[in-house]
Amino acid sequence: MSGAVDAPPVSLRNLPFQLDEGVASRAGIGLIVLASDQSMEREFADILALDGVTVFHSRILNDNEITPETLARMEQRLAPTADLLLPGVDLDVMAFGCTSASMVIGEDRVAERIREARPGIAVTTPITAAFAAFRALQCNRIGLLTPYRDDVNLHIREYVQARGFAVPVMASFNEPDDRKVARIRIEDVQRAAIELGRREDVDSVFISCTNVRAASVIGDIEAEIGKPVTSSNHAMAWHCLRLSGVADSLPGWGSLFERGLT
Repeated sequence: MSGAVDAPPVSLRNLPFQLDEGVASRAGIGLIVLASDQSMEREFADILALDGVTVFHSRILNDNEITPETLARMEQRLAPTADLLLPGVDLDVMAFGCTSASMVIGEDRVAERIREARPGIAVTTPITAAFAAFRALQCNRIGLLTPYRDDVNLHIREYVQARGFAVPVMASFNEPDDRKVARIRIEDVQRAAIELGRREDVDSVFISCTNVRAASVIGDIEAEIGKPVTSSNHAMAWHCLRLSGVADSLPGWGSLFERGLT
């Protein structure tokens, strides 16, 4: 027994090894997820199930009630949250996962805050990605579906229109509690998107909010209405891929994933 106590803890040391490119050999995506979000990580995992593409997550504190005031509070938390995502490890893109906060704070300001922790990194948000998707899909008249109450909806409509896209019609579930938004049935989201998309005054549909589940039925909605459709998570997953230089088409995920950046 005395010999066992004196023995070195490792019998074989300095074993030979080599380094490979790791789990993110094609794309390393940093995703800032709201503390209250229940949907984004699942939808990103479903869409981006590609070898060499990996999404790394960090949670940011937010209020369960979604108002312009509570959304604005997240600005000061962006840089510290971004700093938690693999310090010292290169990433290709970083995404902030809140559609409405990105508009309340402003896309440029979001990017500035994230780059305080990650200088020079490509940054996207759901609305940044949506605008890129609208351009790729040649959409101009957007049917906008949200879960928000009217003070948030008004800000979103004005923001989208200021970027040169018409919003002839909006529809909302009018649910301010983000915990409940995550549980809105996907069948109800699909039905509402189809109702919007059938209108003659829209050429596309955007489903806003990363906590709204929609990505898995985008293709079905498009088949029903014959127009392009995207959502916050759907557009941002596509944008993260394209900003990372991954040009793969992803059959089954709607027309957007057949397109590149324009």
